[in-house]
Amino acid sequence: MGIVLVALFLILLIIGVPIAFVIGIIALAGILNIPYTPEITVPMKMLNGLDSFVLLSVPLFILAANLMNSGKISEKMIDLALAIVGPLKGGLAQSNILVSMMFAGVSGASQADTAGVGKILIPSMVKNGYDKETAVAVTAASSTIGVVIPPSIPMIIFAGIANASVGALFLGGIIPGILVGLGMMIFIYIISIKRGYPTSVKVPFKEIVIKFLQAFPALLTIIIIIGGITTGMFTATESASIASLYTLFISMFYYKTLKIKDLPKILFDTLALSSLSLFALATASALGELLSYYQLGVLAQEFFTENISMKWMFLVLLILFFLFIGTFMDAIPAMILFVPVILPTATAFDIDPVHLGIIVVMTLAIGLATPPYGLCLLLASKIGGLPIERSFFAVIPYLIIILAVLLLVAFIPGLITFLPGISGG
Repeated sequence: MGIVLVALFLILLIIGVPIAFVIGIIALAGILNIPYTPEITVPMKMLNGLDSFVLLSVPLFILAANLMNSGKISEKMIDLALAIVGPLKGGLAQSNILVSMMFAGVSGASQADTAGVGKILIPSMVKNGYDKETAVAVTAASSTIGVVIPPSIPMIIFAGIANASVGALFLGGIIPGILVGLGMMIFIYIISIKRGYPTSVKVPFKEIVIKFLQAFPALLTIIIIIGGITTGMFTATESASIASLYTLFISMFYYKTLKIKDLPKILFDTLALSSLSLFALATASALGELLSYYQLGVLAQEFFTENISMKWMFLVLLILFFLFIGTFMDAIPAMILFVPVILPTATAFDIDPVHLGIIVVMTLAIGLATPPYGLCLLLASKIGGLPIERSFFAVIPYLIIILAVLLLVAFIPGLITFLPGISGG
């Protein structure tokens, strides 16, 4: 039966059935063939998979990001980023990366970053002499930082699965996220010299200060979210709700860029995007029951115990596995399905849960910029009017940078555990 389910899984993927439905169909087909197991097991497991207070933060963080985009707050961040790094070689591309790092501190969702920043900067980069490949690749690749720098929706999901601290995971992602951003900016600087990409006019320091003050209310959202969670003042869900209310307030009453008539569309978009992630999570929970019946976790642990004797070998295999999974599956169902499988072995190798979480999240983030799943790459390609094949080849150098940082933090765990350690996390 297992071989039949695997074949059905692959066939459904090949013909283009959405991954959430593929997982649900496989779970239903498999559980119906388990003796003495009622059909109601599937919807029960789906509901149980969503019965978590922390999951309320998922739509709330997406709402905060949509409010920022609709309220044109992201434009304030772009102006500030351009003022800071614009005079560097490839200034527009540099600001694209920097604003993605800023936006990452608010949204927790890379797709929102791609949509909000890409609609403004991809056309602007093309207009200023950048080729479409570079504009699309920079936007898609830098957007993946959104799930590494806190807040991060995948980190919240991982924390629930592995019983890890959300605050510690958030702090653990800061240094890797900054390293990825800096690596991309250095690469852009080098290729800008070779290709003659333009720089922006140097902005006087006084004007930079003005732009910072204009963007400061938006940047304060980052402090509210990260500070609230890491100090224990808020849970992840509470911080997400406060961030949404705060973003709504500054958009309507401070920047005055958002009207009441805009709210229905924002809420609809939020529900549409949230439902995709949460439905995938629900079906993955049902499939998890099927995998438990076939004792996949026990088999995986036996395989690792018998064949993997060194910690570094396990880490390399872990990265390769999630790189493969991330190419055709979203991070949330991938973690729901496979983190419980690898967690006992990681514990046996004395790998810190925070260290493990950041490795898994960073690896799956690469999948956001690789086909066939690659939502960030698909969005950026659509905005830039570029075929997905050309976009993928253009984004490869940036993916290599993310992978290099991933290997660095995988084998130097102190880069992840340092900030949680000094904060008592």
